Amino acid sequence: MEIKIEHQPVQERLNELGVFKWGIWKKEVSKFPWTYDSQETCYFLEGDVVVTPDGGQPVQMGKGDLVTFPAGMSCTWEITSDVKKHYYFD
Repeated sequence: MEIKIEHQPVQERLNELGVFKWGIWKKEVSKFPWTYDSQETCYFLEGDVVVTPDGGQPVQMGKGDLVTFPAGMSCTWEITSDVKKHYYFD
């Protein structure tokens, strides 16, 4: 299972996906386990995170990144600076 990251996608791409109509999620610096029941696509407005899939390599992401997490993936989130993101579950 792979985390897909688009670094600094162009505005047209964000508009095409309707990113700015999605919900907003905020979280302070913390570390916690998470499992994705369905695919999530999110766009980071603020923050820095290291997400480590169970049995996989850590993946860094943060402000300006458009990220897709696959359904069924279990991982650990480590938020290193407060996060604010738009998110959408398929």
